[in-house]
Amino acid sequence: MRRGPVDSQTSAAFYGRYSSDMQRAASIEDQLRNCRHRADAEGWIISAEYADRGISGSDANRPEY
Repeated sequence: MRRGPVDSQTSAAFYGRYSSDMQRAASIEDQLRNCRHRADAEGWIISAEYADRGISGSDANRPEY
């Protein structure tokens, strides 16, 4: 469902992350691909994409966060 005025465009930034070296590096690409698909379906403009590899989500000191 689209929200807001019809003439406005929503901008979105995406953040992908996996927390350990035991996970697949492709996990981030999978996450971002899903986000791109959603943006396309919603008509959103992608303003930026960020990713952190092998960094726990419990630590806010992540370079791309």
